Amino acid sequence: MRTHSRRALLGAGIAVVGSGLLAARATGEFSSGPHSGTDGRDHARGPHEPHDRPSDYVAPDGPEVADAERKRGSGPVREFRMTPTPARIDLGGRTVHTWAYDDVLPGKEMRVTAGDTLALTLANHLPQSTSVHWHGLALRNDMDGVPTLTQRPIMPGVSFPYRFTVTHPGTYWFHPHSRVQQDRGLYAPLIVEDPKEPLSYDREWVIVLDDWLDGVDGSTPDDVLAELNHGMGGHSGHGHGGGMHRDEGATGGSDGDHGAPATGGSRRAGGPSRVLTGSRSTLLGGDAGDVDYPFHLINGRLAEAPDVCRAKPGDRIRIRFINAGGDTAYRVALGGHTMTVTHADGFPVEHAETDTLLLGMGERYDVLVTAKDGVFPLTALAEGKKHSAQAVLRTGSGRTPGRSTRPRELDGKLLSAYRLRAAESARAVARRPDRTVELNLTGSMAKFDWAINGRQYSPRDRTPIRAGERVRLAIRNHTRMWHPVHIHGHHFALPDGGPRKDSAIVLPGRRLNVEFDADNPGLWMVHCHNVYHSESGMMTVLGYLKG
Repeated sequence: MRTHSRRALLGAGIAVVGSGLLAARATGEFSSGPHSGTDGRDHARGPHEPHDRPSDYVAPDGPEVADAERKRGSGPVREFRMTPTPARIDLGGRTVHTWAYDDVLPGKEMRVTAGDTLALTLANHLPQSTSVHWHGLALRNDMDGVPTLTQRPIMPGVSFPYRFTVTHPGTYWFHPHSRVQQDRGLYAPLIVEDPKEPLSYDREWVIVLDDWLDGVDGSTPDDVLAELNHGMGGHSGHGHGGGMHRDEGATGGSDGDHGAPATGGSRRAGGPSRVLTGSRSTLLGGDAGDVDYPFHLINGRLAEAPDVCRAKPGDRIRIRFINAGGDTAYRVALGGHTMTVTHADGFPVEHAETDTLLLGMGERYDVLVTAKDGVFPLTALAEGKKHSAQAVLRTGSGRTPGRSTRPRELDGKLLSAYRLRAAESARAVARRPDRTVELNLTGSMAKFDWAINGRQYSPRDRTPIRAGERVRLAIRNHTRMWHPVHIHGHHFALPDGGPRKDSAIVLPGRRLNVEFDADNPGLWMVHCHNVYHSESGMMTVLGYLKG
């Protein structure tokens, strides 16, 4: 159960640990080849190449990055050790073989205070290389955790020391940026405390949402990606198609643990087909997702054996929602309660009441609720997929709600990010953009050729920006699928005084203009946070030019 009393949080200590394996520090250019994906392997490319040379851009470990880190200061060091390893995990009556951080799901929560220096030694005990991306943090570029772009892959049997200053309080999380590892059990919450916390509450409940298939009937995320990369030619009635496509000759990303594509048909021998057909959601503009997950989890638990938050009637509870899913948006509600939204993606918003929230992959919301007397379901509906996950708030006696319980609040008032406004402290200063970057989301399920501007990801293909600029991202979704777009190392402002965020849902056929200040030098990813879309090519790089 991810719940804490306010007093316990303020008094909690942090364990100090050291490194046990060879540390692997990376320097200079990290790309292992001219066209490398997040697994370090070469990808085919189209006929166009970037006009700029890699030497024109700020390097992830360049002096500009070091100077920006010095300006952030260096507070108390909070040291952690973490080991990704094959694990046997009990989901609550169903045991699966997967990969996890230190044999627990989700991984152990990290909690620091804004201004601290976070020092993590990652010891890789996996059979693959890995990495850690600190989702939502504006941190130094060489700690961002993107193999072949900001660091070398952390090979099996090797450790890597992540160390950086944490500047912004809020709700964050971390996961690999290597192949489709995020869709295993490799994720955990990161909570950054505000030393001047303005909110008053008695208890916290961290809620991590996830869609699950790894180890179920022989399935793995790598097998699912291989199946999807065959496209939908053999699957009818899915409702995908249309849109712009990638360059001729381009191929997808990771094809499995050993880089070998599947052979024959569209189904892998490692498990049943996981391609989802007929998923529909009005909230998501049509098709809801690509993958048919057998399970949906809250804090690593099935609804039959739910995570339980125990509190007293009248307690004011801060709930921190994190969507760690690979392919699923969740609509969440707490039965019998109204939620007051206080933060979006870590940044404060003007408080707004709602019955339910919709979270795309990678998004986070903080809410406050005043607990009533009884037993209440916290339900996360897998939007458009006809399944749900459940946890329980218990403040008194009563029976635990059944797994099929559907609170009426799920069909009540819904607030999206676009209907929220940034709090005054988080509001962007009005300024005309110095540069507009066009990001056209392209591809189709029919070919599974997801891309940006018709081009699949290459770490050497970079869109230039300059330090000090106000940059507008003009995002246009040319596909028939929704995409949760995520930016690394920065926080953009939604239009018309909207909240500051790092992830936002872009519906099919829609355009979204967001702006951010170029104040964190380096090479930074922008990508769809559907892990199967990104690993098939829907990623690109914003690169700071030198000088």
